[in-house]
Amino acid sequence: MAKDNDKKILKKITEMEKEKGEIPPLLQFFRDMLRVQASVRKQIGTPPVSLSGDIINKRIEQGIPILTFQDLDIDSALLKDTFVRVADTFAKYPGLFGEIHELPKKLAAGSLLTKKAIRAWYTGEALPPAMLNGDSVTSIGMIIQSTLKPVLAAHAELLVDSVDQEQWRRNYCPVCGGIPDMAFLETERGARYLLCSRCDSEWLFQRLQCPYCGTQDPDALAIFTDEKGIYQLNVCDKCKCYLKTIDLRKAGDDVLMPLERLLTTEMDRQAREQGYKLPA
Repeated sequence: MAKDNDKKILKKITEMEKEKGEIPPLLQFFRDMLRVQASVRKQIGTPPVSLSGDIINKRIEQGIPILTFQDLDIDSALLKDTFVRVADTFAKYPGLFGEIHELPKKLAAGSLLTKKAIRAWYTGEALPPAMLNGDSVTSIGMIIQSTLKPVLAAHAELLVDSVDQEQWRRNYCPVCGGIPDMAFLETERGARYLLCSRCDSEWLFQRLQCPYCGTQDPDALAIFTDEKGIYQLNVCDKCKCYLKTIDLRKAGDDVLMPLERLLTTEMDRQAREQGYKLPA
């Protein structure tokens, strides 16, 4: 699933570059990052997951994501090496992310990327001050997320099919607990699925409900679409958040959801101009 998507996305970006002559810096960055993550994903292979079906079902019933931090199989040496490579990739694009200080890049293989720091990011707690070194929490958070992405994706590939989609229907990922950052309407019934911002898992969610604050007040929810009805911008006036959605019934079969994040940045700009945001 994830590994095949990586190959398809890289091929698609290459085709776009050949067709247009050049691609925007954001897509260049994404391609560079995906190459790093794909190589790491190959090294990870199939992670050992010892969760029984009973444990998985119990967690789903209780609204607990399948994968707790303790369940993650993490190769510390590989993760620290990945952190350096990821930070170097971010540093190549100061026009997109600002200057990334040298300390987190050079010392990542030492004391910075500790188990405590990884747990803090995974559970949503404050990062250790030493981890920041003048860089913003957002910048370091993006670097950590990009570092852990291959690990989470490898676990999600094994676990997402264990989720009872009808039973879950919550506004956070059933695999890793991440928040959604995109959605799609599937081809058969137009049911809405959310896409996890951390592991790319997909899960079923209500059409008429904000995936962030949970409101179902029709007066607080609105949908804006493009002329063809392929892309939708779902906004909530209660929490002032937005979610990009693609209707697969109209978009065709060659949609790659992780890539759509980058191909729809104009929608992000429009949403921000109207005062909406994505949750931190």
